[in-house]
Amino acid sequence: MEKAIGVFDSGVGGLTVLKAIRRQLPNEDLIYLGDTARVPYGNKSRENIIRYSIENTQFLLKHNIKLLVVACNTSTAMSLNTLKERFSIPIVGVIEPGAKRALEVTKSGRIGIIGTEATIKSGAYAKVLKEMRKDVIVFSKACPLFVPIVEEGLTSGKIAEEVVKHYLESFSRHFIDTIVLGCTHYPLLKAIIKEFFKGNVKVVDSANETAKAVKELLEKNDMLNKKNIEGSYKFYVTDAAERFLKIGKTILGNSMEEVELVSVEK
Repeated sequence: MEKAIGVFDSGVGGLTVLKAIRRQLPNEDLIYLGDTARVPYGNKSRENIIRYSIENTQFLLKHNIKLLVVACNTSTAMSLNTLKERFSIPIVGVIEPGAKRALEVTKSGRIGIIGTEATIKSGAYAKVLKEMRKDVIVFSKACPLFVPIVEEGLTSGKIAEEVVKHYLESFSRHFIDTIVLGCTHYPLLKAIIKEFFKGNVKVVDSANETAKAVKELLEKNDMLNKKNIEGSYKFYVTDAAERFLKIGKTILGNSMEEVELVSVEK
């Protein structure tokens, strides 16, 4: 099916998901929307997050997409069910794939979840994990400064190290063996997070698992793009296009050439 896959996030973080999808599905066309005018979503109300998610979806549907990826943990936690009820297109979120992977790699069943305030408050990860395995012990922590420092490009150096230490120090008392990066911005801090735990904790981000889920869904419904050429990219943002392009190139490299500024609000 020669339609594109639509991906949205509050900012640059969802590019980690888009990159993983491209690795899994090199022939697929991809359209990305970063809602940079309203980032971060994690400190917004449930009602606003749902409204933002609906507006983002409607924008991408105008581009005739065949499948939607909600590459934002906050939107997945707050609005995935609403989006699935409202729109007929297949929709994939990022929480369930990440939770599945965490259960595959944990040995002790003691899992840490980090995310935005809204994602952690929703309890979405703990709910999914306990539905899959009743004896799992989940420790959750909101890390509200992670998204802003990533959006500013501060993914290494002293500031990032201090912010990571500030939020993650408490996990050392819980003897977790696995931590889930419950926000698609957080993989950009993965190196510092791994260093903080000194290799003693498995770090799970949902990007690769989400990409696998997308591939399985397309295969199951015979929706794969059959053309034998590399798929195209289109990038849209609602604000700060130059900054998005600069940070985006550190994630995707030279394949990211142009970003278009758009409005998605009604």
